[in-house]
Amino acid sequence: MNAPIKLMLVEDSADFRKGIAYVLSEKPDIVITNEFGTAEIAIRTLEEMAKEDLPDIILLDLNLPGITGLDAIPEINKHAPESKIIILTQSDKEADVIRGINLGAAGYMLKKSSMSSLIEGIKTVHSGGATLDPSLAKFILSQLTGKLAEAPQELKLSNREMDVLTLIADGLARKQIADQLDLSLHTVDEYIHNIYTKLDVANAPAAVSKAYKTGIFSKDK
Repeated sequence: MNAPIKLMLVEDSADFRKGIAYVLSEKPDIVITNEFGTAEIAIRTLEEMAKEDLPDIILLDLNLPGITGLDAIPEINKHAPESKIIILTQSDKEADVIRGINLGAAGYMLKKSSMSSLIEGIKTVHSGGATLDPSLAKFILSQLTGKLAEAPQELKLSNREMDVLTLIADGLARKQIADQLDLSLHTVDEYIHNIYTKLDVANAPAAVSKAYKTGIFSKDK
């Protein structure tokens, strides 16, 4: 049996923390190991943790008292480089979304998302993928359609890579992509790796953003 996913929750709302903890308490494959109301305490704890105790996933709110979630990401990455960050917030502001992606967050989810979507996102990120709230793919498109440019030749993707990236932009997780395209999960992972390499990005949100910016996705996508 695989070890459960170790989750750190950084969220200033005690009620919201309790809600997530209650739902996840019924999921034996995910365990909340730490809960914090501020980024400062979370960062200090990560700094003092033994490597084997570091969380696999950090759910990070943006609107925290003191150090904001976005400002905390570089510090978290310094002390826990193997831990993967999923931003979980109410904010769908362009600046927050783009900055979170550029800082290397492996996921960006809105608090209005269903718990099933959040759990799927946690598992997807833990398995090496990335998760993007489906509504944000449309949001990124609406913000970037005026900034499109012809994609350089070296950024051209194969037809199958385009299929995979399109489904990522639609908010599908790796397993859903595999099922829809009738591919193995391993093959999907290979396509995702190729996409990230060609686009020179680290995660799915950044791949979608760059696809729109460079014109790999047309305005009609």
